[in-house]
Amino acid sequence: MACESKYGSEKKMAEGGNDAELLKEKANKYFKEKDYDNAIKYYSEALEVNPSNAIYYSNRSLAYLRTECYGYALADATKALEIDKNYIKGYYRRATSNMALGKFKAALKDYETVVRVRPNDKDARMKYQECNKIVKQKAFERAIASDEIKKSVVDSLDIENMTIEDDYDGPKLEDGKVTLTFMKEMIEWFKEQKKLHRKCAYQILVQAKDLLSKLPSLVEIQLKETEKITICGDTHGQFYDLLNIFQLNGLPSETNPYLFNGDFVDRGSFSLEVILTLFGFKLLFPNDFHLLRGNHETDNMNQMYGFEGEVKAKFTAQMFQLFSEVFQWLPLAQCINSKVLVMHGGLFSEDGVTLEDLRKIERNRQPPDSGPMCDLLWSDPQPQNGRSISKRGVSCQFGPDVTERFLKENKLDFIVRSHEVKAEGYEVTHSGKCITVFSAPNYCDQMGNKGAYIHLRGSDLKPEFHQFTAVPHPNVKPMAYANTLMQLGMM
Repeated sequence: MACESKYGSEKKMAEGGNDAELLKEKANKYFKEKDYDNAIKYYSEALEVNPSNAIYYSNRSLAYLRTECYGYALADATKALEIDKNYIKGYYRRATSNMALGKFKAALKDYETVVRVRPNDKDARMKYQECNKIVKQKAFERAIASDEIKKSVVDSLDIENMTIEDDYDGPKLEDGKVTLTFMKEMIEWFKEQKKLHRKCAYQILVQAKDLLSKLPSLVEIQLKETEKITICGDTHGQFYDLLNIFQLNGLPSETNPYLFNGDFVDRGSFSLEVILTLFGFKLLFPNDFHLLRGNHETDNMNQMYGFEGEVKAKFTAQMFQLFSEVFQWLPLAQCINSKVLVMHGGLFSEDGVTLEDLRKIERNRQPPDSGPMCDLLWSDPQPQNGRSISKRGVSCQFGPDVTERFLKENKLDFIVRSHEVKAEGYEVTHSGKCITVFSAPNYCDQMGNKGAYIHLRGSDLKPEFHQFTAVPHPNVKPMAYANTLMQLGMM
């Protein structure tokens, strides 16, 4: 009987293992089709059947990386290594997750392990060397940092004496000022993949910094009954899709105001064209064209996801430093008619945050790892009540009860945020009180999602959703300028 019982138990385990493998194969199929949500679903089901398989955790970790759930990816890679400390892909996944979170020392430790085990692995050695370079660079930056006020790049520029060469026949500012004619010419120039003269780019950046630095951290506007504003989510360097928004919805003007809700740059390989266009319209229509900071208007993200590399490739390291300064002055939130609050990420890790607290935020810095400024850029909604650890590894996730309490305390109707890819370009959650809008269709040329923008009218502030699909762009792949450690397909 004992033998029969043992045999039956082994048979059941084998059947369970087969079931798990079938689920894994199903997940792999969805992964290849870039349907990462379903891939995660079936990897999770495989783990329910067989929770001691390191490969399942590692595969799900990679799917989480593709959906930017870096916190979950890190946890899965760590679990894979707890099950099998010799599973090399687990070290790769964990290192990639830590790199995405800006935890370079932790990533370096895992790359060291891979190189030690596989000394002839060229890819592993390249990643180790690249990560080591970043760690040393960060250490050098800390060593030379002082308590003195950091000198602005603006102080070292002599823009007036920059020469525009005779053979440059592109757009130029008129008497140093942005005009509608200039903006139209610049857009056409960019469409042809031509580079704006560095003098014009510097003029735009210096003026944008001056303008943004005079704004509060919480911008408050009033729409009249007959007025409407268009709210756009992430654009992520997808310049040709940005132009499509203007084609569908009209160019910005005093009678056609816009609010772009952060993450203008990174990932897409036309980030420079996107941000110079947005800054140009901000200068042209300072009271009717609004920009909020996203988590990708930060040094760590720009270093990893392409914007720093793109600016250095098309211009200079000095210009990137100026971009960094300008980004630090972008406002963090916007309140419309004292009823609708817009921010890139979402609500807060603790109750009791008020609009007055947002007004008081000193924003001219890289965001901290916690607190209201971090939350505004990084947090995400969740369907269940309460708060939980962030899937991204930064800030938190907040439930409908958190949203309800915040709105009630601050006498608001609902919030609009971005920060997450949505299949339809937008999503309404928390009983209509938390709206997500995302404006980068077919994100990274692979997600297949629609883009969307929202109209809000002063008469009723009822959101109207407008969807659109991706348009063709020149044959430049996304992440073309990203750090090699974050290139898609290299994990």
